[in-house]
Amino acid sequence: MKRILFILPLLLFAGLAVAVAVPLLRGEDPSVLPSTLIDQPVPDFALPPLPGMESGLSADDLGGKPMLVNFFASWCVPCLAEHPLLTRLTEEEGVTIHGVNYNDDPADALAWLDRHGNPYDLIGADREGRVAIDWGVYGVPETFVVDTQGRIRYRHAGPITPDVLERELMPLLTELSE
Repeated sequence: MKRILFILPLLLFAGLAVAVAVPLLRGEDPSVLPSTLIDQPVPDFALPPLPGMESGLSADDLGGKPMLVNFFASWCVPCLAEHPLLTRLTEEEGVTIHGVNYNDDPADALAWLDRHGNPYDLIGADREGRVAIDWGVYGVPETFVVDTQGRIRYRHAGPITPDVLERELMPLLTELSE
């Protein structure tokens, strides 16, 4: 009996080690989190606007042309890091970006946008984070590419970097615009 109690933790540890090692040996990137929503219609939702803004954001606003949906928050440091790239996308490339303000105080979100600029065409306030859950958001920032039919075509977890912008987002947005 003592031998089983000694061997059982070793077997459990070995099983865990194999479960972690096999994907790494296959060359899979552990930072890539799959989304079951790829090629699916955007979830049905309707969010109110931030105070003082005319309209919020809903599923009906997505589609018609390729666009980005960016989940962000004023308390999110990586959101601030990607913010200049989002601004450049809207100003220089003409990309439509809609924002979902995630689990944030509206006054803080408005102050953050005033301080850093507002690259978003529309912003919905997801105060409770329920819409983020429906989209499968793990944390902010997360950005989704939505096609002309209102389907999610790509998901990027974490801040957008110049490399991600050049290698992944812009080619996909160009392809979807054709």
